[in-house]
Formats: sequence, structure tokens, C-alpha cells
Amino acid sequence: MSDGQNKKPVRPQPGQKGKPEKKPPFLAYKRGPYNWLIIAIVIFSAMMMLQHWQRIDTITWDDFKNCLDNNQIKSVEIGETEITGRFNQKGIEARGEKSSVSFTVDYKSDWIGEQFLEDLGNSGVEVKFTKQHIWLIMLMQWVLPLLVLVGLFYFLFARNLRGGAGGMLMSFGRSRHRLQGKDRVKFTFNDVAGIDEAKEEVAEIIEFLKNPKKFQRLGGRIPRGVLLIGPPGCGKTLLAKAIAGQADVPFFSISGSDFVEMFVGVGASRVRDLFKQAKDNSPCIIFLDEVDAIGRKRGASFVGGGHDEREQTLNAILVEMDGFDTNDQVIVIAATNRSDILDHALTRPGRFDRQVVVPLPDLRGRLEILKVHAKKIKLAQDADLERLARGTPMFSGADLAAIINESALAATMENKDFVETSDLEEARDKVRWGRAKKSRVIDEQDKKITAYHEAGHAFIQSVLEDADPLHKVSIIPRGPYGGATFALPEKDRIHYTKKYCMALMKVCFGGRIAEEIFCDDISSGAQHDIQQATTIARQMILSWGMSEKLGPISYDPDSGFNNRLYAIPGEKEYSEKTAEEIDAEVKRITEQAYKEAKELIIANKDKLEQVAIALLKYETLEADDVELILKGGKLDKPTVSDLLAAEQAKSKKKKKSNNKD
Repeated sequence: MSDGQNKKPVRPQPGQKGKPEKKPPFLAYKRGPYNWLIIAIVIFSAMMMLQHWQRIDTITWDDFKNCLDNNQIKSVEIGETEITGRFNQKGIEARGEKSSVSFTVDYKSDWIGEQFLEDLGNSGVEVKFTKQHIWLIMLMQWVLPLLVLVGLFYFLFARNLRGGAGGMLMSFGRSRHRLQGKDRVKFTFNDVAGIDEAKEEVAEIIEFLKNPKKFQRLGGRIPRGVLLIGPPGCGKTLLAKAIAGQADVPFFSISGSDFVEMFVGVGASRVRDLFKQAKDNSPCIIFLDEVDAIGRKRGASFVGGGHDEREQTLNAILVEMDGFDTNDQVIVIAATNRSDILDHALTRPGRFDRQVVVPLPDLRGRLEILKVHAKKIKLAQDADLERLARGTPMFSGADLAAIINESALAATMENKDFVETSDLEEARDKVRWGRAKKSRVIDEQDKKITAYHEAGHAFIQSVLEDADPLHKVSIIPRGPYGGATFALPEKDRIHYTKKYCMALMKVCFGGRIAEEIFCDDISSGAQHDIQQATTIARQMILSWGMSEKLGPISYDPDSGFNNRLYAIPGEKEYSEKTAEEIDAEVKRITEQAYKEAKELIIANKDKLEQVAIALLKYETLEADDVELILKGGKLDKPTVSDLLAAEQAKSKKKKKSNNKD
């Protein structure tokens, strides 16, 4: 950051009118010792280059006499021990292009007499007598380079031993923040959607910075620090940028990792420099992104004990944040997605007084976020953003922005004029599961196993009332998966009921059961399903108390107030006997879900088989298609082969028309 950004505006002196007279840039700029050092190095380098460019040849006395006899010398300067001269054009041509214009020759005092001076005059040579400045020569050749080396060593290394804001290599101790003003930030609160509560809390801080007396009228104290907590991609940094756009105050932005260096003490020096500049420019906002990089709990997690660089940096932040006066008007906003590992001295009232949760957006929030990003692209009239919002539960704002961008790219590649609903849904599947591998050659047996596997998921998803409604099912490979079954939740779930959890487990086991019944074998394709079902069962027992045998007791070592404060993460707080009972309950619940799902599939084998046959034929089925098949109807739409044949016919037609043209 330049020095000019840290200066306060110059105020007019008493008796002056209007704005103060501005100085020229070369006078207004204040040069430090490091700048003067650079200037000296540049001058010295220029002198050395000039000396090299004006190279002087050293010749013998006999050569000098020969050149003098042949009228090749233009002028000479006779010193105490040597003669310096210049060749004329004739001498330059005689000595060749590589010869220098100037020359020097050493002599003895008895070599020069009246006859020698007379010969010089007769040859038309200009003669001067000079005194040789031996001290100047020594200064140029030895003293000046030595001074440059000493100064370079002092400014680059010696000053670091004394500490201070200069630090190693002059800039290590300086804060690496970025200063942003209202004219440089294009984001406002209109660009932030889906986190209305967080916007309201931050709006109070902006109002305080603009009108502090309004809050001080009743004796209230504005929070000194605000901690934004939320999963990645939920808009914490975007909210901070919007604050910079809304507040007409300086905005200092820096990441937590910018404080940490390999040299101990640099981070603390940068913290002091940052807060000093913030106080000089108050009222202002400091934004610390990814504060968990330096705000971890002190103690065992810090390698190196009390002399660790991160711990010293954290101590400096604690001291600076607690050292504010009420009139400083400096607000610190920090963002993290790991609030559980932050030091409690950092999050206590008085430092970060307010913790603002920025959660994953709900259905209404997702719709608003999609509308904000959809303003930048051309949407077709039938594009249904509300349906897309319903089909993206647990998606962050960054995921939704990626969906809109991917849909626009896909529509562009297909030469469409507008982004359609099919492009939006394909972009959603691509963001969540990966790109569809349509060109991948799949063995018929593997394709059959995948079809029955996904048909099992889709059938259970369709017939269970407690499960989320089916959206579509596909056997087109995406990412690491051979196929996928998509649900379309009708609402965002705040609570997970026991019936809903059991329905989820039955849907997970539907694929494995279908393979077992229709393929007479089982495959590794159910790995993720089994893992998900086991996780749900353990969560039901350990955290939610949904086991009748174990009762409403929390056995999760990573949950609970006391555990978060004092317990070691991952350590069990129950006996081996209880652990055996937990394992038995997990097995009982999963076996119950597996048994009920298997009975349901066996009772409807014909319907599931029709879904699998349709998947082999069409590869992708919508929820309406599956419902029609389960009711005994028949699908009447083009197959994948028909679509490929139509596409090939179009390409051939275009080639023929191009050839005719």
C-alpha cells in the first residue's frame, strides 16, 4: 500500500480560503531512506555503465610516439604520472573499429622536455596540464561501492534485528491489506440475496459508522467486532464486499494467511501496523477473511508452544481489539467456516461481540439468489427458476451461481438464443454429480445392473409417502457414479423425523435389493448407499436419541456444550458395553429398513422391472414417466437411438447445404 493512502487530507491554515494549494508530485512525495538507497544504486549503476561505455585504452610510450609522429592524436592532458589523450579521425581509422577514442599512457618525468612539448605543438595537438585527483579516483573506485554495500546490508538485514514496522526486506512487517472505497466496490446489498437476517445486522453497523451519535444518545455501545459464520460459498465474503459498497468509509480487507510468515514476529508486526492505519483513518471497517488461519485455540494445537508465530499473531489481535476506545469507530468484521476451532478469548464479548450466522439458503433464499444471477443471462419464457430452487436443497450461493453460469455455457455451445429449463437442470446435475459421460461405452451386463439398481431407488422413492418426491432417474454415468436418482423436496426440512430417516434408509437399500432379486448377484455399486444408510442410523442413535433401547441419551463425542469446551475431539465417553449396544442398535435399525424395503420390492417386482426396461430403452426417466409406468401405462417418446439418428440427419443436411453454397 502506498504512503499516500495513509495520509490525512491537508487542511487549510487559518486565514486561508478555499482548498489548500496542492504541491507538485515530486515535492509532495516523501522519500524514505529505502527510496534514497534505490536512487543511489541507480546513479552508481549509471556511472559504471557510462564508464564502461567510454572505455579508455592503455598504450605504451612507443605506441604514443608513433601515433604522434603519424599525426593521429587530437589532444592530450598531461598529469603528474600519466598522459590522457584522444585520437583524431585518422588515428581511429588506423587503429580499427574496436579501438577506443581515448587513451592513457604512463611516463617518467625525465621523458618530457621542451623538445617533446615542441613536437606536440608542431603536430597540432591541443595540450593541457592537469593535476591528478588521486582521492577522487579512490572515492569512485573503492569508497562509493563500499558505502553502497554497507547501506544495502543495513537496510535489508540489520534493521530486521531491531524489529519495527520495517521488518525483514522492509515490507515483511507492513500490513498487506487492501484499501477499498465506495467508488471502487461495485457490490451493494441489492447483489446479496438469501441472507436477509445477516444483512439487517450488518446494516446496523453501517448506520453507526454514518451516524454514531444516534446510538450514543441512549448510552449504547456498538459492537466492536462481528464474526460471520457459515459454510463455504454462503456469501460471507460477498456480504463484506457489499458493506464496502454501502458504507462511505475506508474498508481494509486482508486474509488471515497474510499475517503468517516463516519469521517469528512478522505477523504481530503486521497486526499492529494494520490497526494503527485503521485508527488513523477512522471511522472505518477492517475485514479479516478466513480468520481461523490465525485464530485457532492456543495450547496443544499450536506446534511450538508460546513462541509459535500464529500464537503471537493471535495475541497481538487480542490486545489490539481490546485496546479500542469507544470513540475509535473501528469495526472489525471476520469470516470463518470453522468457528468451533477459534480461541474463546477471541470470540468473547468485547472483541467479537456479535456472531452472525450465514447459513445455507432456504427455498425462498435460493430462488432470490437464482434471480440475482439470472439477470446476467437471457432466460427463455418457460425457464422455471422456482422448480430449480426446489431441486437444489443444501446448495450454497456459490453452487447456484455456478449452475446459472454452466447453463449459459451449455446453451451457447448448442447455439441457442435463450437458456431453457433443460439447460438449467443439466447444469444442476453437472454441478452436483459431474458431467454426463454420454460417449462412454458400457458393457451390456453393467448397464443392466445399473438399470435395475437405479430402478430400485426410483421405485422406493416413488411409493414411500415419508420420502421426498422423485424428480428423475438416469443411468447415464456422471462423475464416479454409473447412474443417479434425483429427489425434488417440497420444502426445506428443519427437523428430521424418525419416519423420514427410515424412508431415506429404505431408498438407499433399494438399489442393492433390486440387484439381488433381478440379477442374482450383488455389486460394489451400492458402496455409497450403504455408507449413507449407516451414517443415518448412527446419527439417529448417537445424536438424536431415536433408539428405544438406548433412550434419549447423546453418545456423540463431538456434540454438547461441555464436550466442545473440555473434551478431546473424537474421544468416546461411554463404556465398551455401551459401544457394543450401539453397534447392535445400528445393525438392528439398518436390517429393519433393509427387510421392509425388500418386502416392498418383492410385492411389486413386475412394476420395478418395467421401470428398469424403460431405463434401458430411454436412459433417463422423469417423475411423470415413472408414475405412468407404475400405473400400468406405456411411454410414447423418442428413444436415445431415435434422437441420435435425428441429430445425424440434421448434421448431414447442413453439410449438403454448405456444399451447394
